[in-house]
This record gives sequence, C-alpha cells and structure tokens, in this order.
Amino acid sequence: MGTRGTALVRLGIAAAGVGLTALVTGAAAGAAGDPDDGGALRRDARAVWATGATGVLVETRDADGDTAWARAGVADLADGEPVPRAAYFRIGSDTKPFTAVVALQLVAEGVLGLDDTVEQWLPGVVSGNGNDGTRITVENLLRQTSGLANYTDILFGDPSALTPEAYRESRFTPMSDEEQVALAMTRPPLWLPSANDPAAETRWGYSNTNYVLAGMIVEEATGNSWEQEVHERIIEPLGLDHTLTPGTSAYVPRPTASGYTRFPGDDELVDTTLAVGGGADGGIISTTHDMITFLRALMDGTLLAPEQLARMKDTVPAEDFYGPGTAYGLGIAWAPRCGDGEGLWFHGGTSFGTVSETAVTDDGTAAASAAVFTITFDERQQAQDDATRAMLDNALCPAPSGD
Repeated sequence: MGTRGTALVRLGIAAAGVGLTALVTGAAAGAAGDPDDGGALRRDARAVWATGATGVLVETRDADGDTAWARAGVADLADGEPVPRAAYFRIGSDTKPFTAVVALQLVAEGVLGLDDTVEQWLPGVVSGNGNDGTRITVENLLRQTSGLANYTDILFGDPSALTPEAYRESRFTPMSDEEQVALAMTRPPLWLPSANDPAAETRWGYSNTNYVLAGMIVEEATGNSWEQEVHERIIEPLGLDHTLTPGTSAYVPRPTASGYTRFPGDDELVDTTLAVGGGADGGIISTTHDMITFLRALMDGTLLAPEQLARMKDTVPAEDFYGPGTAYGLGIAWAPRCGDGEGLWFHGGTSFGTVSETAVTDDGTAAASAAVFTITFDERQQAQDDATRAMLDNALCPAPSGD
C-alpha cells in the first residue's frame, strides 16, 4: 500500500488530536526497562516512528542466538502507553511463507505435486473471462506466476471502498475463499502460462488470489482446514505459542497495539484495529519473537527437506515487489539488500492499520521482525516502509569491512 514520496508525517499526526505530539514524543525514546543494544536498533526504531508511525516494535536475533529489541511511539493514541514488548499483530501477507511450507511438505509426502493443476484439485473454480485452471499449476500459485487477477485490487479498486465509513461497515463481515476467487474470476487474467510447460512461466504478478487457491487445494488434498494444517505442521512443532489463525474473528489478542489507518484524501488517523480478513493469503496473527523462530526454522532446514527448500528458493525476477534485483520464490522473496551481491530473504505484509516486515539470512542464522501500527494511503507510506526495511537491513547485514 502507499505511493512513493519523501514527506515525513510528524506534523500530520500532531494535527490529528490535541496533545498528540507530546504523547508520541515522550514515548519515542522508549520506556523504563527497555533494552540497551548500543543504541542502533533504538535509533532505527525512532527513525520509523519519525515518518509518522504511531507505534513500532522490532526484534532481532543474531547468529550467536543473542536477541535485541526496541520500540518507539505508543500503543494507543488515547493513553500514550508504550507498545507492549510481546504485542500480537496481524502479519498480513507474511502468512504466505507459512502456506508455502504446508504445500511443500505435502509435496515431499507425495500428497501434492507442484505440477498439479488447479483444475485437478478444484474443478471449474478457475474459469470464465479467459481464466483457465488447466493452465495454472500449484507452482504457479506459490511463485505468483499464474497471471490471475488480485481479488483485493478489485475489492478496494473503488475509492468509496477505502473510507472510514466503509471500513466500519464491513469490519465484522467475513468473505469466503470461494467469494474471493469468484471476484477474481470477474476479470481476465494478465496472461496464461504455457499449456505445455506452465511451471516455466517467468512473468510475475502479485495476487492474493493465488494463495487463497493454494489454501483451498491444501484443504482438498488433506481433508483438513488450512488452519489445522498450519497449526499441526508449523505452529505446534516449533512451539509458536503466540501465533494463531483467528478465522472470522475481528479481534487481536492482548497485549497488542492499536492499528491506525489514514484513508485516501483524509488526514485523520482512524483506529482500524478491528477487522475480519485474510486466510491462507494473509490471516495469521503472531509476535516478533514467533516470527523470528519461524523464519530461522524455515531457512535452516527444520521445516523443509533440502529438495523442497531449494524449490522454495528457485526464483523469478520480481522487481515490482521490492526494487532492482528482487526475485520471488515459493512464498518468499530475495533482494540484494546488503550490498556487494549479498541479500536477504523476506516477504512482508499489510492489513488495516498494521505493517509486518521480516527478513532472514540465507542460512537462517539471523532474522528480524518488525510491526508498525500505521498504514497511510499516500506518499508518506513509502517513507515509513523505507525506514522499516533499513532498520532490518542494518540489523542483519554484515558491517562493511574496516568498521
């Protein structure tokens, strides 16, 4: 979400309520008992806050297993309390690596094939307006090379759907997987993968529809809900005690921080903490600690056998996702974020009022996770995103030689 721009939003937030500047400034330096990591992580968290984010929480773990964390801003604009250390938050599309892991484990077990077509598992579901499920494989879905329309682009394509009033009206109303896919089918595909070798498709286009379908296929293949498979294959084995799939609940467990959204054309920050939404494409709630545990287990081979992990890391160019050099694999992306060709694996996710950013080294020895509790539908979002990603890069990338 958001567009490119350089404006900071400190003054914009101050205008949102009487006394707000004092509340946020007082909390930005951290609360008593916050860790002292030498100042770098705190500095970078404050830099994210300075772009206009109401609250920021970040945690890192290095190759020696040492953890650092920092926070800035406030958990709620009404009381000025700091963001809780173990805050739950919606991870949005950071759910996609979880879904990809489930699918790849099923591939390793021989239950599912990456070259299986959508039509094989979901007959007639992907059809109409030029859409053709016989031309799209599971691998196309996971790598985002299917060409299918993104149902969220259609859902929020009308500006009237992005207002505080529209948000409040729909925040408790769930939308089924079938309804989401049917909405995508009202649009023609951007392309159709080759009928002879669809998995060889290298054209890339981000679509949440792909992962809704992947979740539906997991359910068809196992006879269990997507939520059950994620729990039994990932959450429970890794001991992710603060990771959950909320289903149709609009609530985030406590402790948490309020998520705020600045809707298009409106400078007011609206509390959008309550919201139903997301399944296999973006429905998980977690914490920074649990996200780091998951990322390290993903990259160090705990969750996937070598063959499946290699397939996950088999990428196609996806510069629209992050920038020059970015490539997208099966549910995870890589970009040269450390200079000299060195890079990090990552994904990231957004939901109303919250941004999740994550990154992990290739061998899984170090990882970082951040939650930023503000979404802005204008150029200010880019500054926030840039500062958040720089915070993770600074924490994970090797220091330049000579430092």
